[in-house]
Order: sequence, then C-alpha cells, then structure tokens
Amino acid sequence: MRVNTMIMAQAKPLDKQDLVEIYEELSPALYRYAVRLLGNRETAEDCVSETFSRFLQAVRMGGGPKENVRAYLYRVAHNWITDYYRRTRDATQPLDLEEPIDAGSNPSHLVADDLERQRVRQALLRLPPDQQQVIALRFLDEISHEEAAVILEKTVDATRALQYRALTTLRHLLREEE
Repeated sequence: MRVNTMIMAQAKPLDKQDLVEIYEELSPALYRYAVRLLGNRETAEDCVSETFSRFLQAVRMGGGPKENVRAYLYRVAHNWITDYYRRTRDATQPLDLEEPIDAGSNPSHLVADDLERQRVRQALLRLPPDQQQVIALRFLDEISHEEAAVILEKTVDATRALQYRALTTLRHLLREEE
C-alpha cells in the first residue's frame, strides 16, 4: 500500500497491517514537520503520538480521512501544534532546516552552508505563520499543492497564492540582507 496516494474511500476497512504501514511511512515526515514548527524534539514526539492516537480513535469510530491519509494526518498535527501554541502563548515557530552532515565534506563548505541555512531560517521566521507553513509543506516536506490546500483548509488557488506571496516576501527579505 502506498500511503501518499491512498484513498480512504476504499471498500474494506483498514486492518492492523494497513495502520502499521501508515505509521511507518508517515511518522518520520510528520515528526520532521512538528520539530520544524515546535523547535523541540520531545514536544514533536508528543505531537506525532497524539496525531496517530486521534487518527486511530477516528478510524475506530468509523470516521477519519475520507480521501487522503497524509493530508488528514498533517491537518491533525497542524491542529495539535496550533492548540499547543494557544496553550503556551509562544508565538515563535522555529523552522529546522538542518541536513545531515557528510563526514567527507569540506569544512569551509559546511560553514558556508550553515551560514546560508541560518540566513534563510532567519528570513523564514520573519514571514507570517501561514506563509511559513506553506513553505514548510511545499518545499521542506515536498507536499503537493492539493495536499497542502487540504492541510491549510484553503483552496488550491489560495494555497498557490499564499506560496507566491511567501516566496516573494522571502526573496525580498534575503535581498535586503545582502
């Protein structure tokens, strides 16, 4: 079963193996998404755990996603993160752009790459939260416009427009810093 394209409107109910496959395929990406938005690994683990708990509860009750499982789970995670920030009143949303370090890399390139990531991260943090989120979904998590629209609860055209505004603003911010 390929979860990214799995449609829930299938004839048979999900069995235990389907749920295991969904978890194994989607939990790492949901975790990275949560870490980026929460800036804390333990809180991100709580988010992923609660996301799947809510998913399982919805499936048991005969609910859950009617179409795209991945979009549904990202939406649940997004809602959990939003609720978390409402509870903690912490409006900052770190974006983790770290990539694994290759031991054979040139140290000067590693430093330059790190400085560039820091520069982009600072510019991203200056964007409004909805623009940060569309950038994270589209480019860091490589989610389609259609799935991002479901997650953001917007139309595809509104998501495209939001992405365009985010990229335009980001481009302006990065030029401003040069």
